[in-house]
Amino acid sequence: MTVVSLKAGTGSEGIPLVFRIELSDGSLFSFKLPYLPPEIQGEGFFSPGRELSSAEEDACRFAAACYRAERAALRLVARAEQTCRGMARKLESRGFAAPCIQAVVSYLEGLEILNDERYAALWLHARLVRSAEGPRKLLAALRRRGISAAAAGRALQSVLDFQTESALLKRHLKKKHPPHPQEDTFLKKQLKYEGFSPGVIEAFWEEEI
Repeated sequence: MTVVSLKAGTGSEGIPLVFRIELSDGSLFSFKLPYLPPEIQGEGFFSPGRELSSAEEDACRFAAACYRAERAALRLVARAEQTCRGMARKLESRGFAAPCIQAVVSYLEGLEILNDERYAALWLHARLVRSAEGPRKLLAALRRRGISAAAAGRALQSVLDFQTESALLKRHLKKKHPPHPQEDTFLKKQLKYEGFSPGVIEAFWEEEI
């Protein structure tokens, strides 16, 4: 297969990223260099008149499929923050192949367009407005959304300052465990199990009980 023409678009900061290539069989498609194997990422590699091997042609077509998947991913991100796992599932439902999805999710994560920790922090901010769930359940809910334990933990730590956690504890007690002074020891242990910090628990008892 021979390269008939190659036109370069312009990416961020003037760096050419998107290329439009025409092949001798009439194929015309766009691709990005990051989705190509490193050994053929040079723009000059696709000079008009160059003969491509079948492997090189396959690599170009794979990069083109990745670029199409990336555009679909960016449309989803424009609507709402996405998790890496959630994005992979949505791209799969749109018919993209697993290797292509993996490449796109990894690329967008590297650019921080996909960021599970940021998603987790935004989700927690929204949830903590009226949630009565303890920190342990909040972490479990994030894990079900495909957030790693480490990323979920960091997000919770960044969002749940002393004041926010204290307000959460009060809502939690009011809904789940109406406090009874005679049950302090058991209740405090239960609250620690549910993920509340000892300092917040003790401060509540000193202030409220």
